Amino acid sequence: MHIGFLGLGLMGEGFTRRLVELGHEVRGFDPRPERRDAATGWGVAAAASPAEAAAGAGLVMTCVTTTDDLEAAVFGDDGVAAAIGREAVLVDFSTTVVARTREMAGRLRDTAGAGWVDAPVSGGPPAARGGGLAIMAGGTDADMATTRPVLEGLAASLVHLGPVGAGQVTKMVNQVCVLTNFVVLAEALNLAERGGVDGGKLIDALGSGYAGSNLMRAMWPRMIERDYAPAGYLRQVLKDLDMVHDLAHDLKAAIPMSTQAAELFRLMAARGHEELDGIAVLKLFTGEPV
Repeated sequence: MHIGFLGLGLMGEGFTRRLVELGHEVRGFDPRPERRDAATGWGVAAAASPAEAAAGAGLVMTCVTTTDDLEAAVFGDDGVAAAIGREAVLVDFSTTVVARTREMAGRLRDTAGAGWVDAPVSGGPPAARGGGLAIMAGGTDADMATTRPVLEGLAASLVHLGPVGAGQVTKMVNQVCVLTNFVVLAEALNLAERGGVDGGKLIDALGSGYAGSNLMRAMWPRMIERDYAPAGYLRQVLKDLDMVHDLAHDLKAAIPMSTQAAELFRLMAARGHEELDGIAVLKLFTGEPV
C-alpha cells in the first residue's frame, strides 16, 4: 500500500522502517530536513509538505508531538486535508487531546470525505521497529476495516475500542497506570536499597506475587543500573499527564495519585532533566544529584 507518513522522529523512524520492510511504499514528511534526508536511507521517499505526503496515499499516518502540531499538519497551509483522497483514512499514532481529536476527525470527513482512526500506542521505538506495539484504536467499523491489515503488521496487540477518541481515552488510562507506577517503583527501590536488599533479587522474590508486573520487569533493571537514557523524555511524560488531568477534569474524575506523580515529574523537569527518561524520577528519592 502507498502510505503517507508525517513525523520522522524516534517513533516515526521505527514505524517507517517497519512499514518499508513489510513492503509498503512510504512517502514521509518531517519539518526537519535532516530527518527527511535520513529517512531516505531506509527507503522512505521524502515529501516536501504534508499535502505531498498525503497525495495518492491509501493511508496517511501521523506521529507528531502535540495536538497543535497535528492540527497544523492536517488543516494548515499545504496540509493533509488539501490532498487526501475521499477513500483514504488518516491514522493518528500521536497522543492527542480527546475532544480535539473528535473535532478534527469530523472536520476532515466533512471537508475532505476522508476517515480518521486515532491509534495511540504503547511500547516505544523498539516495539515500533519490531512490530511489537500495543495499539489502542478508535474509529468507525469501516475505517478500521481499511486500516487493520496494515496496523496488524505493526502490533503485538490491536484492539478497536469504539468510535473516534476511544483510543485516546485508553491511552490516557495507560499513562495513569504506567507513569504513576514509575514513581511507585522509584519509592520501592529506594526502600529496598536503604534496607540493604539487593534490588536485582527483588524481581524474582516478588515476581510470583501481586507486586510483580510486566512494568516492574521492564523498568526495575533500568532503575537499578541508573539507565536514564532519553528513551522516554520527561517532557513527554508531562505533556501526557497534563492531558490526563484535562480529561479527568472534563469527566469530573478524581486522580490524586496521578496529580502527585505529575508534580514530582514537574520538579525533575524544572531542575533541568526534561530530556531524561521518566524513570529518572528515582533521583528525587535517593539523594542523587538533581
